[in-house]
Amino acid sequence: MKVDAVLITGPTASGKSAVALDVAAAIGGAIVNTDSMQVYRPLRILTARPDDAEMARVPHHLFGHVG
Repeated sequence: MKVDAVLITGPTASGKSAVALDVAAAIGGAIVNTDSMQVYRPLRILTARPDDAEMARVPHHLFGHVG
């Protein structure tokens, strides 16, 4: 089984999330969170975690799973 991954990196507030959404939607992929703070459920606004509309566009993993 071949597994491909697209890694998007860059400085804070550089548009990585928007690019990730567009790329994932275009290739039928998913977004996997690697931000150390976005894993915390109570910090949704503080960490600029994707909103419900963005989360509905493509599958998202490892966002807000720590209580």
